Amino acid sequence: MELRYDPNPRPRRGRASARAFWGRACLSASTLALLAGCALEVQNTQPARELAAASQPKGSVHTGWRVYQDKCAQCHGASAQGTDRGPDLLARARTMGPRRFIEFVLLRYEWNLPPTPAGSAARTAQVDDVLQRRAPTVLMPDFGADPRVTAHIADLYSYVSARAEGIQGPGRPAP
Repeated sequence: MELRYDPNPRPRRGRASARAFWGRACLSASTLALLAGCALEVQNTQPARELAAASQPKGSVHTGWRVYQDKCAQCHGASAQGTDRGPDLLARARTMGPRRFIEFVLLRYEWNLPPTPAGSAARTAQVDDVLQRRAPTVLMPDFGADPRVTAHIADLYSYVSARAEGIQGPGRPAP
């Protein structure tokens, strides 16, 4: 019997070889799918962590609470829900971002009037009521020159926004 070398051998056609082929193909496909799923999860965890960190207010809630108790609680109440001397900060903090909060705290304002366009009849009526003492003025102290407030304004915003979002309860936060 003579053996010859065949450069293009034909695969055996039979049930055993077909089963082996499909078995290897399924094993390879499931291994690739498993590895792709792991790689996908590893790649997506970092942006998710960065997004979560970016959504948190900058500053320390505990330090903000200390500044709030020292400078703000007399008028706005110990839990920031307002008194007869100052409005509820929780409702306001839900609608304003850090920039507007800083403007309200550091820049003095003398009128606590609902938003109306300047020069409108409604604004003029509101100002007249205050001037004729039919409505009280609310005087927000000027904290722009207070170093304790200016140094910790981000902390103060962190505390008030955490209270407004329900993340922090009315008591003392953990340091």
